Amino acid sequence: MTRTRTPRPSDVPRAVGGDLVNVRLIAAALTIGVTQLFVIPLLLLPRNAAWGWALVPLTLTITPFWSLIHEAVHGSLLRNRTRNDRMGRILAVVYGSPFAMLKVGHLLHHRYSRVRERSEIYDPATTTRRAAAPPFYLKLFGGLYLLEVLTLLLALMPERTIRALGRRVDAPDSVGGLVLERVAQPVVLGKVRTDAAAIVVLHTAAFLAYGAHGWMLLAALGGRALIISLSDNAYHYGTDLESPRAAMNLRLPRTLERFALSFNLHDVHHRHPGLRWYELRSRFDSEGAHYHLGWFRAVARQLRGPIELT
Repeated sequence: MTRTRTPRPSDVPRAVGGDLVNVRLIAAALTIGVTQLFVIPLLLLPRNAAWGWALVPLTLTITPFWSLIHEAVHGSLLRNRTRNDRMGRILAVVYGSPFAMLKVGHLLHHRYSRVRERSEIYDPATTTRRAAAPPFYLKLFGGLYLLEVLTLLLALMPERTIRALGRRVDAPDSVGGLVLERVAQPVVLGKVRTDAAAIVVLHTAAFLAYGAHGWMLLAALGGRALIISLSDNAYHYGTDLESPRAAMNLRLPRTLERFALSFNLHDVHHRHPGLRWYELRSRFDSEGAHYHLGWFRAVARQLRGPIELT
């Protein structure tokens, strides 16, 4: 006789409530995105230019916005994979970089973090700290997001050119070559091209909507670039090399933790990448996990600069 397993209580939020919660978050994120790109310039700025200050709090929401894309990358945003990827692509278009590119890069991050991907480490046998510092700080202060946006240029290149570029930039301390190799695959490149076109159309329309106030949108995107780039490697800076699961749980007040969709529990995520964002806190508690540093301290200590390979 076939036995039917009775769903455990822990299955319920994942199967039903989890999707509902995430759908509401997606709706909120897209509302914020549309407000930033079109509502402010078309409806509010004509009344009073002071409405431009509303871009400041909206820009700060880029952390949970990225967390939703991150959920989609891991297939955890929605149960249905087709809908999951579709919503991930829509969110990524508003974010400004093709979802397929972000997905390839992030999954390689999980595989090669602290092995090939270790952006703060420099080898004194091949370079100096002085030479390593400028690219490190450029990436830290907005360069990472800028690089994600510049991947739009790949949409203009034929597959063979992308593969050749991948071979040229391939290095044992970088995943750049691996990213380009995977992006050059026809199915992936097709998605990149479609999303790149949507990104260009959307953001061109937004800048046209802002008109003479276009500098406000540019400043907001600059703030987005700074937040994304500063926080990206804070969870891994100075952690053990040759250990792809090496990451830190960073302390945040519980309200800010929920705001960030528990992204600060990064060690838990790297050890259990299949968990949804709202499951990380309970796993943190059940495992008796600990915080490695405070979030703000972890971000600030990156200002020390490149670390010598020993």
